[in-house]
Amino acid sequence: MAKKNKVLNPVQIRKIFILDTSVILHDHQAVNQFEEHDVAIPISVLEELDSFKKGNDTINFEARQFIRFVDKLSEGNSLNQWIQLSPETPSCFTVVMQESGTEEQNAVKIFGDRKADHLILNAALFIKQEYSDRPVILVTKDVNLRLKARSLNLQAEDYETGKIQNLEGLYRGITQLDPEESEMIDKIHQMESVHYSEVMKSSPYNNHYFIIKNHRSSTLAYFNPETKNLERVEKRHAYGIKPRNAEQTFAMHALFNNNIKLVTIQGVAGTGKTLIALAAALEQRSNFRQIYLARPIVPLNNKDIGFLPGDIKAKINPYMEPLWDNLKVIQNQYSENSKEYQKVKELVDNEKLMVTPLAYIRGRSLANIIFIVDEAQNLTPLEVKTIITRAGEGTKIIFTGDINQIDTPYLDSQSNGLSFMIDRLKGQPLYAHITLEKGERSELANLANELL
Repeated sequence: MAKKNKVLNPVQIRKIFILDTSVILHDHQAVNQFEEHDVAIPISVLEELDSFKKGNDTINFEARQFIRFVDKLSEGNSLNQWIQLSPETPSCFTVVMQESGTEEQNAVKIFGDRKADHLILNAALFIKQEYSDRPVILVTKDVNLRLKARSLNLQAEDYETGKIQNLEGLYRGITQLDPEESEMIDKIHQMESVHYSEVMKSSPYNNHYFIIKNHRSSTLAYFNPETKNLERVEKRHAYGIKPRNAEQTFAMHALFNNNIKLVTIQGVAGTGKTLIALAAALEQRSNFRQIYLARPIVPLNNKDIGFLPGDIKAKINPYMEPLWDNLKVIQNQYSENSKEYQKVKELVDNEKLMVTPLAYIRGRSLANIIFIVDEAQNLTPLEVKTIITRAGEGTKIIFTGDINQIDTPYLDSQSNGLSFMIDRLKGQPLYAHITLEKGERSELANLANELL
């Protein structure tokens, strides 16, 4: 691999970033995120991407898009040479063909295995030797690969673009107020609403929820972005499901608010996220053309569902069972002969209520739909954006999930689509978020969430 043309080398020292496969699968535009610095990928990364290009999941899309990008970039150029990414920036791109390491260090020999990670390390070691006057940094979302790199005296970093930096400060959607005067609480009870300036100095986020309490009384309220008032929130039921705490009451309120078109509900297992969302959807079924209940499929060991036996329905059913379980909880509150029980059955039979993998939603019209996306923490920011931008007139979208329960190796609590959405959309008039903290499934489930 030849060193780059001197015309592209400014006086200041530019860094060289080596990207591994996990970064590309997370963001196919990653090579454009390093400003004036240069970017390289080992040839083994292209080989790994080839195995990911087939399929309907987001990582498959990312792989295909990056391969197309490299193909276009290489027109009239040799990939083992430095190629300028655009006329507007000095940043350049290359593919590292050398994967045998250096005379001093060879990751394959050191770790005793010729796998892709070790070939990537060897490529980075080679670049570090070739460009000893420049900082060389391996960028990977694989923690173990970062540790191996550092053991070889290679600088290694996580891919931070799109990450939530302060996860502890992530928007919760709820604030507790403790006014000394009980008169304010009484006033909200009597008047149903008060202007926010009577309670606080500055305007809160749109559709933000409040627990207002002192030693004598309490009330629940939310900030209406149209009236600028704190309005009283009352408990309401949905298809037999009753809120068991303030957070669930707020979630139910947001789900029934016609002015809120996008709702996110975040919480650990057993807090009632999906159950409340589904119950609210069933209660409002007459207002929408269809109810979609979907979730991303995250196969174990990154194997496609095609590896599973049976037809397509048999392949996807294991992934959809938790959704059917929530539907059964609602349905089983009623006798089999009741109109409520039969209505749910009728909705399913007539495909007015559809439980389906998220990948199967592509291409369908999302006009006048109430769309519940479960396990949204397993979505990338790009996939979340894709779903929301498909919303047509009269559609309401609900995302539920637990940002601390990530099932894919290419995401974490800071980079997943649910965290990204909560952070970026807070305060928007069409959006509301609720964090559920109290487990309501069982004492045993609560114990597990707290101690395990």
